[in-house]
Parts: sequence; structure tokens; C-alpha cells
Amino acid sequence: MKIDHQIQVVLIDDDPHLRQALSQTLELAGLKILPLAEAQGLAAQIERDWPGVIVSDIRMPGMDGLELLKELHDQDPELPVLLITGHGDVPLAVEAMRAGAYDFLEKPFASDALLDSVRRALAWRRLVLDNRSLRLALSDRQELSARLLGHSPLMLRLREQIGALAATRADVLILGETGAGKEVVARALHDLSNRRNGPFVAINAGALAESVVESELFGHEPGAFTGAQKRRIGKFEFANGGTLFLDEIESMSLDVQVKLLRLLQERVVERLGGNQQIPLDIRVIAATKEDLRQAADQGRFRADLYYRLNVAPLRIPPLRERGEDALMLFQHFADEASTRHGLPPHTLQPAQRGLLLRHAWPGNVRELQNAAERFALGLELALDNTPENLDTSIAGHPGSSLSEQVEHFEKSLIAAELARSHSSLRSLAEALGIPRKTLHDKLRKHGLSFDSVGSAASDELE
Repeated sequence: MKIDHQIQVVLIDDDPHLRQALSQTLELAGLKILPLAEAQGLAAQIERDWPGVIVSDIRMPGMDGLELLKELHDQDPELPVLLITGHGDVPLAVEAMRAGAYDFLEKPFASDALLDSVRRALAWRRLVLDNRSLRLALSDRQELSARLLGHSPLMLRLREQIGALAATRADVLILGETGAGKEVVARALHDLSNRRNGPFVAINAGALAESVVESELFGHEPGAFTGAQKRRIGKFEFANGGTLFLDEIESMSLDVQVKLLRLLQERVVERLGGNQQIPLDIRVIAATKEDLRQAADQGRFRADLYYRLNVAPLRIPPLRERGEDALMLFQHFADEASTRHGLPPHTLQPAQRGLLLRHAWPGNVRELQNAAERFALGLELALDNTPENLDTSIAGHPGSSLSEQVEHFEKSLIAAELARSHSSLRSLAEALGIPRKTLHDKLRKHGLSFDSVGSAASDELE
């Protein structure tokens, strides 16, 4: 059992009369007190960031005040410990001060002296914890920025949401397309939480065969089914004290969803073939690439489980919505790959930067990382769903003037968009972000035609 954070002073003295008198003094001053007759086992009950102070006699049977001081400071050197000494123990108390005691009081002492020392110690403790909190918040922000790169407003908002949710006990539902980084976000939530020292267990529900999913998640007892020869601890139980990340939750069968709902509500797990209910202290982070509300409306996902999971949703923006974050991420992954392969780094050319910004990135960050790896290896920057007739290599026109390169690049962009499926000049103009009159002029200028897309694109390659 841990000492409650509402307790401000733990008072240890084996003399019951003195303990009672000192407790009354502190309580009359409005402080919340926990009086104890011995120090044995106290350190194990105090968390590192407990906000109170310790007042202890030095000479006590069993563990004395100096031993207690050492044990407490082994886990938190900044925890204030006030020692009470007899007249003959002053040299011992001086030694304790050198060992890190906050203060000592020589018997007999006035009540005001005790109150003054305790109040100063509490004020110092608050300052210590405030500084820790600030340092931790700064460290968390730096860590998040290193894990989730990007300066777009959507990414700044996502990092803020992760920082706010990480310290809570709330289960989280992560919404994101394939390759958007759902597991990266889940790990950040775990690593920035007070569960960071517990296990992080990741499981892809979509990769589990229907015949083993219940055993894998909930565990089983010997004889629970054919072939179950010994007990198996399931993923939920294995994650006790930490975080379970359940990806592709939409692929779970309705029967398994019922059991998951019960687990989330009651925080107990029952192994297959067993009757024992095992209490769990876990945080569940689920992730999906589907619209679970729509899946619930279609009967493919339980509505009650959806509402239970949707308390704290986090949406990861797809890469196509993040603007120039794509360029930052691409260069970052390319530089990493160059270093890993022992190759000189490559710099993106203007046409290549334009290609990256125009690409829809259906595979999101995962697709971009693969493209950056190929780029670092010196391979062609070819992207999925990119028209093959787009000439993106301005460097392939040596000796061209700046205006000629700009003209060539503009023509390449329009030719590439022409190669896509457009029902009208209006849709083509909207895709390029220019007025129809301007588009008409540029088509005529570059010798391109809306009705002869194929030939215009082919000419551009020659």
C-alpha cells in the first residue's frame, strides 16, 4: 500500500506520548498527518514524487532514523527528512545533515520550531516537484518532436493531444490510414505515461487466425481445447501493469468483441477453460483504419464497444494533409538511409520536391520511407500512382536558363495532371489551382490539349 498523496507529514517516533503530542501540534496547524511507531517498511510505501515530508526520531528500535534516511534517499534524494535528536545525539545529527537530512530538532523543542521547519520543508518539496514536472514536460515535448516529425498545424495538434492523454488512465482509440504511424503514436502514449516501466504489448488482430485469437488474447488453461496441454498466459494478462496495443481492431469477430467489452468494463480476464477472474491493471490502446461508427451501423462492429472505445479518440492525419511535412520526413529518412548504407547524402532537386508535394501518398509515412530509402540508394524517384509521362528531372536539361527550367517544370506539371482522369476543363483547373482562363492560355502556350492527353504526355517524354 502506498502513502496517500493527501498526507503531508509522516511522523515516526516509538514514544507514544511524544508521538501523540507532536501529531496534535501538526494537526492543529491544519496539516494531514500519518503517525507511525516504527520506520520499518516505510520507504516501500512512498512513491518517488510523494509531495510530503518525513519527521523521524533518530534513536528507535529496529530501523533507526539514519537507516531510514539512507533508504528513503536511495529512491529519492530530494525527499525532505527532518530528524529529532536527544541532547547527546547532536554529533550524530550533524552527521545526518551531511548525509542529506533537511533539518534536525534537538529535544526539547518548541512547537513553533517544529511547525516552521515542516512548513519550510513542504515549500521546498513543492518547488522540487514543480521543477521535476517542468523538466519532464520539456523532455516529453522534445521526445514527441523527435518521434513525430512535422511542423504542420495538424501534427502540432496531434502532439498536444498525445501529451495531454499520456499522463491519464484513459483507454485510447487511434484512427489512421495504413502506414500513418499508429503504433508510433501508441508507443509514445505508453513511454510518456507513468506506465513507461511496465510492458508494452503490441498485437495485430488482423494477423491472428480466428482459431487462436481468443487463446492469444485471453490465455487458456490445460485441457481448455484439443492440444492445450499447459497453461498459456494471454496478451492481456501479460500486459498487466503496462499497455496493450490492439491494432486493426475492426477485424475482431463479434464474439471476441463481447469479451473485450467486458474486459474494458470490469478490468478482469478469465482464461479459456478457467473460472478464476484475474484483476488487470492495463491501459488498452486500440487502432483502426476503418470508420467504426459506419461498421457498427452495418452490423460488423459492436456499437457498445465502439462507444466504450471512443472516449478518447486520436486521429493521425494522412500525409497528403500535412503539406511540406512530406519534404522534411523524406529528407530525414533519406539521410538516415545514407548513413546506414555508408553513402553520401543526396539533395532533392526542385522538380523532385514538387513531385513529393503533389503525390497523394496512399501508403502514408511507410510509403514515403520506402521511397526515401530508394532515393538514398541512388535509384529513380518513382512513386506509386504517379503518371509515367511526368518528366521530373530538371537536371536532365543541362545548360537551360532559369526561365527555361521553370517553363519546362510548369509544362511537366500540367502534362502530369492531364494524364489523370478529368471530366472537364473545370476539374482540371481546380486540380491545378488556377482559373480556367489561365489554364486555357497555358495549354495553348505549351502545345497541350485536353482532348489529346495521351499524345501530349508522350511528347513530353521524348
